[in-house]
Amino acid sequence: MSGYKVARLDEIEEMGDGRSPWRPIRHHLGIQAFGINSWTARNAGDRIINEHGEEGDNGEEELYVVLHGRAKFEVGDDKFDAPEGTLVFVPPNTRRTAFAEDAGTTVLAIGAPPGQPYTAFGWELWAPALPYYTSGDYQKAIEVMDPIVAEHPEYPGLLFNLACLESLAGRKDDAVGHLRTAIESAPRFRDMAKSDSDFDPIREEPAFRELVA
Repeated sequence: MSGYKVARLDEIEEMGDGRSPWRPIRHHLGIQAFGINSWTARNAGDRIINEHGEEGDNGEEELYVVLHGRAKFEVGDDKFDAPEGTLVFVPPNTRRTAFAEDAGTTVLAIGAPPGQPYTAFGWELWAPALPYYTSGDYQKAIEVMDPIVAEHPEYPGLLFNLACLESLAGRKDDAVGHLRTAIESAPRFRDMAKSDSDFDPIREEPAFRELVA
């Protein structure tokens, strides 16, 4: 039998994007059927799962597994403790976040959109550019992303993010071109572009309006 892979969690290199460090399990193992990654809090009180809701038609249902330590989850209006071994399932369109109660708390997150094929976004590789995006240094973020996008054309999500950066940096033609390629690979990015504020600088451009119509 061939094609399987074996890895220990601590063998997967940690990545950082200004939040709790995490390990890109899906990318490391080459998984295409679902998303899976882990987060580890350095200190008690650290936010270990960012607040988000998985809104929209492509929102994912997610299963969180507390592998080590203890976390406090907030799901909708509820708050509850989640010690080691706890499983927390959250459907789409539900706000969720979690904080570490102990230093070193590790949470595994597994997700995919219910009832439809999973498409790997490739967001794991966006992490090196995120600090520059957050600080508003869009040109530096583009410089970081260009070689990553070239190396991983299988991830249309990276093209979408690059188009966002180019829009914010005033590179209108590049933004429209990369967004077009992303939409051709995954049509769901058309709806995402309609509401993403990163495209506000080019929203009235005829080429952009035609692309998202």
